[in-house]
This record gives sequence, C-alpha cells and structure tokens, in this order.
Amino acid sequence: MALRTGFLTVITLGLYRFWMKTRLRRWYWSAIRIGGTPLEYVGDPIEKLLGFLIAVVILAFYIGIVNLLLMFASFSLFQGNTIAYLVSLAGVVPLWFYAQYRARRYVLARTRWRGLRFGLEPGAWGYAARALWHWALTILTAGLLWPRMTFWLEKYRTDRTSYGTERLVQDGRWQMLYPATKWLFLGFALAAATAGAAVSGNLRMSFGLGFAAAAVLAYGLVYYRVETLRRLTATKRLGDLRLTVDPSPRRILFIHVFGYLLAGLAASIPLGALGLVLVAAQSVDTLSHMGVDGDLAVLSGIDRWVIIAFSVAVYFAVFLLWSALTHALITMPVTRHYAETLRIDGTEGLRSIRQRPRDEHIEAEGFAEALDVGASI
Repeated sequence: MALRTGFLTVITLGLYRFWMKTRLRRWYWSAIRIGGTPLEYVGDPIEKLLGFLIAVVILAFYIGIVNLLLMFASFSLFQGNTIAYLVSLAGVVPLWFYAQYRARRYVLARTRWRGLRFGLEPGAWGYAARALWHWALTILTAGLLWPRMTFWLEKYRTDRTSYGTERLVQDGRWQMLYPATKWLFLGFALAAATAGAAVSGNLRMSFGLGFAAAAVLAYGLVYYRVETLRRLTATKRLGDLRLTVDPSPRRILFIHVFGYLLAGLAASIPLGALGLVLVAAQSVDTLSHMGVDGDLAVLSGIDRWVIIAFSVAVYFAVFLLWSALTHALITMPVTRHYAETLRIDGTEGLRSIRQRPRDEHIEAEGFAEALDVGASI
C-alpha cells in the first residue's frame, strides 16, 4: 500500500499525498484493536487539501509581507540582512509548535473507538508559548530540565484530551521522569572521558570511548523516549479507566537500526545502477575526446538525455523504496509493538461515556503539512 500510494503521489506531483496519508492511517488505525475493538480513522483527504491551501496562503503572507518589513528594517538599522534572517527564523519556531498541536487536535478529532470520538480542546498558541518557555529553560540548564519540559508539555496536551464526554487527566510529578535519563547521563560522562583522553594525547582510548559514548547516547535517547512514555501512560486516567504500556527499549532500537539498514541497502541499489550508467557515459566521453571512434561523440550526446531521464527515475525510485520500506520495517513493527503492550483496566466506566460534538477543524493539518511537521503517520 505504501509503495502504491507513494507512486501515485509522485505521478500527481504530490497532490495524492493527502489521500495517501488518509489510506495509510485507516489501515494502521484498523489494525490496532483495543479489547478486540479496532480504532477507526474518519479523516477526509479533501479537508486536508483545503487546510493545506489555507495554511499556504497565511504563510505566504508571512513570508512575503513580514519578511519584507524585516529586511527593510534590518538594512535601515544594521546595514545588512543578517538580523532579518535571524528574526524571521525565530518567528517560525512558535509556528512550528502551533502546527504540532493543531495536527494532534485534527488527528484526535478524526479518531474513534467504540463509535465515540476523541478530541483535543483549542490551545495551540498556549502550547507554543509553553514549549518556547520550557525549551529555553532546558537549553539554559544544559538539558538538566529536559524531564520537566517533557512532563509539562505532555500534561498540557493530555489534560485537554477527551474521549467522548470524559476528560483524560495526567497525574504524577515531573521528577518521576529522571530515572529515564540514566543512560543519557552515562553517555555524556563517556563523552567527557573521550574529550579528556583526546586532550591527553591518547588517541586510541579516545576513539574507543567516543564509539562507546555514541552507542550509549543513541540507546539513551531511545530509552528516554520509551521509558517516559511508559511512566506518563501509567499516571494517566480517564475516569476509572487506567492505561499501561510496557514496550522494550532494546526492541525499539533494534527495529530502527535493522529497518534503516535494510531500507538504506535497498535504496542504494538504484543509486548503484545510476553510478554504473554515469561511469559508462564518462568512458564514452573519454574515448570520443581521444578520437578512438568518431561515432562515439554522437552517442555521447544522445546518452546525456538518457542519463538525465534515468537520474530522475532513480531519484523517485529511491524516494519510493525508502518511504515504503520504512513503513514496512519501522513504522508498522514499532506501532505493533506498542499496541501489543498496551493494556486498559477499569473498563466498566466506559458505559457511562457519551458522544462528544464533532470538531469541524476546517484547517485540518494544513500548517503541519506546510511546515513539514505532520508528514508522519
């Protein structure tokens, strides 16, 4: 499905991607069965397309008008455009967080379980302001307050999430996430030891410690993400309903490493074929310049057009293979592993939950699509 819908996206110059995402989500959602009942995705590709067009118009105004004013002010006050570029980039950052929240709101509004809608209350600008504040604190403290940022941003999203008429609540404290950072702290300690060995002139030890630090930090990032998800999920409640999820960080890491390796190897096959064609064409050019055969010059000129067409075909082949294989080898196995470890207790209270009003959400995921923060499933 991913390969077929990806091919249709390519030949329609990207227009079909709204239908592609809808079809893939419906497949993923229907494959996740909670208590034997599958999730249901009811998103409409037309509303995704219209939302994208609305977002493009708004962003075009920002890029065309605001950036023009910034350039004028920068040249007038600072005799250069560097300040304008920095301010423009800083202005996009809150839009990025805004788009993330809006995309989450749309996906939840179009997701059902047992016939009841999920929902997320409006609050995208509030989320963007909090994200900027917590990221600033995290950067200023050299990452020490990263668990605090993770907890409070998740709490902001969770406390505004509803299933039917019941509101989801995030309990717990942000300090409970610190145990999830243990591998990251070990990785940073090894990185510091690597720097010390390099300064002392022991290059062999520095290379060994550097490799170990990189491996531990890679595992630490996966462990932090999985462990924080487990702890945050365990402290969520929906009335009397409780959630638990117990994924394995090692399995998640193995799926990503193995999946990206195989996808990279498969995607390199058309690149290798392109390389052989380029080498053959270069050989023809070389022989024609040496005067070995006068007919080779004519063939070389024709071959350039063939090479251009073949290069374009290879580019799209790599794109399609990478997209389809990452779905099959990474996204699907990771989703399946999380779903298999999810458990819900206290389901007796589900009988009292009623349907919530439909959230029209006319912008859909437009800003997320335009800013490329909502391209994933």
